Amino acid sequence: MHPAAVGFQCPDDVAAGNAGVRRPRRSTGLRVAGRRWGTVTLTLIGINVAMFLVTALLTGLDGEYPLDNYRTELFQRLAQVPFFVDDGDWWRPLTAAFLHYGVVHLALNMLSLLIFGSELERQLGRARYLTVYLVSVLGGAAAIQLFGDPFTQVAGASTAIYGLMGAFGVVMVHQKQDLRGLFTLLAINLLISFLPGVSLIGHLGGLVGGAAATTVLVLAGRRRPALVAGIAAVTAVLLVLVYAGLG
Repeated sequence: MHPAAVGFQCPDDVAAGNAGVRRPRRSTGLRVAGRRWGTVTLTLIGINVAMFLVTALLTGLDGEYPLDNYRTELFQRLAQVPFFVDDGDWWRPLTAAFLHYGVVHLALNMLSLLIFGSELERQLGRARYLTVYLVSVLGGAAAIQLFGDPFTQVAGASTAIYGLMGAFGVVMVHQKQDLRGLFTLLAINLLISFLPGVSLIGHLGGLVGGAAATTVLVLAGRRRPALVAGIAAVTAVLLVLVYAGLG
């Protein structure tokens, strides 16, 4: 017997009682952050930050100021330039979405991604959210290829972020919510268009791409064949527009 606060307790009875008690799970900081902000969102932020650090390091090794990370050859090879895409550099429309011109550009985009992305990931789920993100990238790339200056270099995650705002608009319309707050945030984010290397045309393309993909998700609902067919159709159209001039 063991002394207790009141009387004595039998060791066998204590052991039997503890056997039915669920022990709390240990959570790492990454798991807690993933539940709070979204695993996909944090992964996308991590990729963008990693790309910035790599380009900054390479710029420093080239003897340039590291924060002028766009000066390194790797950045120049990965950024979107319509002429080079048409000339065979097919990867540029995709890789450009993970590059940024300096710390301010990176910080603004990652803050927007954290705010919009985490909430949209909770509402749509990981797979659908990532689908909207990637289709938004293609939407922005398509607009740049069609309407942008052929020799102007463009990079940044803002095409995808505008796509997330377009997605939010569709979700809010579907849920019959007030859109005034979203319109205000959209107006504020237009300021990003004045940063060097960022394209308003790309923003609008991303906005349309994200809205189109989310419209498919909303209309398809739980009908998986309709969802897959709709997203495939939107993606195919955007790929044709992006690579129409590929030679």
